[in-house]
Amino acid sequence: MIKIIKNVEVYAPDHLGKKDVLIADKSVAAIKDSIEKPANLPGMEVIEGDGQLLVPGFIDPHVHISGGGGEGSFTTRTASIRLSQATTAGVTTLIGVRGTDGFCRHMEELVAKAKSLKEEGVTCYVLTGSYQVPVRSITGDIEKDLMLIEEVIGVGEIALSDHRSSQPTFDEIAKIAASARVGGILSGKSGVVNIHVGDGPRKVDLIHNIVAKTELPYRQFCLTHMNRNPDLFREGIDFAKRGGHIDYTTSTPDPILDEGTVKCSKALKACLDAGVAENHITFSSDGQGSLPIFNTNKEMIGLGIGSCESLFLEVRSAVQDEGIPLETALKVITSNPADLYRLEKKGRLSKGKDADLVFLNANDLSIRSVMAMGKQMVKDGEIVVYGTFEQFS
Repeated sequence: MIKIIKNVEVYAPDHLGKKDVLIADKSVAAIKDSIEKPANLPGMEVIEGDGQLLVPGFIDPHVHISGGGGEGSFTTRTASIRLSQATTAGVTTLIGVRGTDGFCRHMEELVAKAKSLKEEGVTCYVLTGSYQVPVRSITGDIEKDLMLIEEVIGVGEIALSDHRSSQPTFDEIAKIAASARVGGILSGKSGVVNIHVGDGPRKVDLIHNIVAKTELPYRQFCLTHMNRNPDLFREGIDFAKRGGHIDYTTSTPDPILDEGTVKCSKALKACLDAGVAENHITFSSDGQGSLPIFNTNKEMIGLGIGSCESLFLEVRSAVQDEGIPLETALKVITSNPADLYRLEKKGRLSKGKDADLVFLNANDLSIRSVMAMGKQMVKDGEIVVYGTFEQFS
């Protein structure tokens, strides 16, 4: 399990230039101008990196790993994610969520799926809760879930300003955030509250009121789907400037884009131009989540499904179409979510970090190879490691 990657252009995500990278078992052991292969160490693998860029494995902080959906009745419940759907997209760390269905989609199922993905070779965490309030946790308490269940690192996705939400009150959301904060402090985890924001006119007024009237800070909250429409997008810029975190959803079917959803690559450019701190912005795919299209009467008239593949496509578009430097664009799927969710060994390439690596072709920024925890998952565009039952389907 010793590998040397030679002559590769490293983005950590900051640009380090051409380097050699030493991988020892599951970790990055060294990044230097030159690392020579020891003559007395047989079995060491040498990987030539010419013509490639090496970047940290991508973090997708909002994936319906055990399936989602159901807004169009039972036949619209989406399937759980397969390992290769993540790895071929360069995603080596996932954060699993539930969603609209907090009744038949149980937290126990979510944690079990996270454990299975970990056994298959990637890293996976979850958020406790769903759209519904009160939060349906495993132990019965948010604090206990955070303290006692390894995979639980925060709360979400709690729905606000949405016709599918529980229409929670000020006190209910404040108590959820307070519990998440205390549970995070006691467990050494982030305790972030992920808020699903719908297209309702109240937007995030409730969160502003909580910060104004309690001791809870803006950084306790991450608002997702903030590119849903232009008004909400502008609200998100203001929220981020106040110290909160905003997340843009990369899975956007064409009908949704046509209705005014702000494309993530353009959203990132506009945020940076508006002076939003780059470390307060993340992208997520909403992978395996259903993407219902509702008419003005809130009746479902169409349906799509989220995909992890969309995550890096929007980052690449930010570079190629919007002129954002690669090292800046990469942060929304590497170091930014790692810092937000306190994933200390993720999101960066440096000594001691997990060897989650994505090799990009330098000429077009396409994904070429992927390693998770030092293990080759995708090589030269071909899947090396499949999920347990993938090859039987």
